[in-house]
This record gives sequence, C-alpha cells and structure tokens, in this order.
Amino acid sequence: MQIQNLYAGLPSNPEAGERFDALLARPGLRIERIVSSGQASPPDFWYDQAEAEWVVLLQGAARLRFADEASGRTLAPGDWLYLAPHRRHRVEWTAAGETTVWLAVHFAE
Repeated sequence: MQIQNLYAGLPSNPEAGERFDALLARPGLRIERIVSSGQASPPDFWYDQAEAEWVVLLQGAARLRFADEASGRTLAPGDWLYLAPHRRHRVEWTAAGETTVWLAVHFAE
C-alpha cells in the first residue's frame, strides 16, 4: 500500500458541495475524509445512522447538534465526538469561506 496524505487534493477554493472520500472500507468498518466549506444539514433534517461513528475535526470549524440536547456543540481542530447508533444529529454549520476537514470512522457495534 502506498503512503497517502489526508490533506492531499483539498480544494484551493471552497466548493459548492460537501465531499466524502472513502479512505478504507471493510466489513463493519468505513473510514472517510469529509471536506466541507460552509455546508449545513437541511432544515429539520436529522442523521439517524444504524452504525456508530467516531468523528474528529482536523481543520476548520463546525457546530454539531444532537436532537436530545438544547444547543449545539462547536468543534475546533482536534475536537472529536463519539456518536452512538441512532443518536440523531445534524450539522448546524461549517465554517464559510474556508475548508473544514473531518475524519469519520463508521463501525458496527
């Protein structure tokens, strides 16, 4: 396997859409890089995933909100969260005008 870099191929200008790059996929495990630039979940939309997720913010800024909490959690580089299966959540915002990079690990429990 070749050495690869999480920051290789990042857009030089913010893109219109969020980008999901699969880095590794195995039965019960998926690791992906997510590149955001001002995106947010649609109004009244909540993710409700069957698998668990561990996510770390590597660059930029974002705010996640859980359906069972009154306010969102602002993330800075290095901040990570564990999302239990079926814990409803949404992205309230990602930093506009800059590149936000996430590393997400999805796995079966």
